[in-house]
Amino acid sequence: MVTLTETQSKYLPYVLALALFMQILDATILNTSLPQMAQALGESPLKMQWAVISYALTLAIFIPISGFLADKYGTRRVFLSAIVIFSVGSLLCAASPSLDFLIGSRIVQGIGGAMMTPVARLILVKSYPRNQLLTVMNFAVIPALIAPLVGPVLGGYIVEYTSWHWIFLINIPMGLAGFIIGKKLIPALFEDTKRLDWLGFVLFAAAACGFTLAVEFGSQVGRGLYGLVLAVAASVLLGAYVAHAKRRSAPLFPLSLFDIRTFRIGITGNLFTRLGISAVPFLLPLLLQVVFEYSPSKAGWLLAPIAIGAMGIKPWVSKIIQRYSYRTVLVYNTTLIGILIILLAQFNDPSNWLWFIPLLIVMGACNSMQFSAMNTITIGDLEGTQTSSGNSLMAVNQQLAISFGIAFGAAVLNLLREQFHLDTLAAFQTTYWILGCLTILSGLYFLRLKPEDGRGLY
Repeated sequence: MVTLTETQSKYLPYVLALALFMQILDATILNTSLPQMAQALGESPLKMQWAVISYALTLAIFIPISGFLADKYGTRRVFLSAIVIFSVGSLLCAASPSLDFLIGSRIVQGIGGAMMTPVARLILVKSYPRNQLLTVMNFAVIPALIAPLVGPVLGGYIVEYTSWHWIFLINIPMGLAGFIIGKKLIPALFEDTKRLDWLGFVLFAAAACGFTLAVEFGSQVGRGLYGLVLAVAASVLLGAYVAHAKRRSAPLFPLSLFDIRTFRIGITGNLFTRLGISAVPFLLPLLLQVVFEYSPSKAGWLLAPIAIGAMGIKPWVSKIIQRYSYRTVLVYNTTLIGILIILLAQFNDPSNWLWFIPLLIVMGACNSMQFSAMNTITIGDLEGTQTSSGNSLMAVNQQLAISFGIAFGAAVLNLLREQFHLDTLAAFQTTYWILGCLTILSGLYFLRLKPEDGRGLY
């Protein structure tokens, strides 16, 4: 355990708080801005998904090596480098003259983000005694609750009254503040490191990219064969990783994790149930602005109830799970989320916007319940060294689910419009039906849990 000065002990949690706020604000502020950005870049708003997917996919790829880099090169150096890379990526995003340039800039941002938050969390874990860690973490994650509430509204007003470039430029002063605070407060912590599994990293990253691109190409007219080839290639790469991990003593993600039943169920359920959940924050602002012609600020305000519901349910999550068990909560809650997504398909009149509010509040509460329950049951039975690698794989899995979900939702929407020639509103409604039904079906996977699973976690 490192010895902190009084100033460090008091203010070090602000470093993680700022890193979390920057990263989550950047993720949530973008959704309401996509139609305006598309217009400025000469693109269709319904083809902007890669501005979001590229960032989430980059996070998924680079999160696994963030801990290794921090141990090898020191927490201070890696965190400060991450802040600089994220800020430079933000500057490049603001200067983007085309969608392709923006996607490349988002990848740079993602590399910084992949190191920024995990390393900040690692610093707190290594710097505070266990009896202080819960208090410190609870304070540090407050921005994670505030940013989703502020992001959509702020993004709407920025593009409405200034320009979309400020969506990214606001990261620069925050990045500068984070760098200054981090340089003064962050201790330089090192650990003995094993050789990183670079081959496993390359195989896993290539497979993740392959599956995401397969969904994208599979939805494009005349490119279905490319999508199929990419899906086959990604499957081969994933199989190669499994074969590699079986032979290596310290693989990137040890396969022994999947011998733990609750981890296996949790990580798989996490991936599939998030497909529909992840697509909604991308699709809903497009529906509100492109089809219903709401202003960006009004669309932003209508997304805020999701964050309000998520914050409001937090104090009750543990009590509900304790009362009904993880199995019951996950099965019924996933079903309810699927029904709520289907209900979004019933809106066809922009004047009925008031009905969005209670529906989205309930959706936000259900999402919060879902994430808390899935994450806890996934890592609850891990012990020793499995905890670190399992937690890392869960974080990667979440980002992959976001990228897969957005890619799948956008692919279905574009497929319905371009190949089945549905009008835009009907395509959105059908997409919500498909996502909702898939979410309901994915909830059945949690029936594999036993009623007593997770009882020791509350």
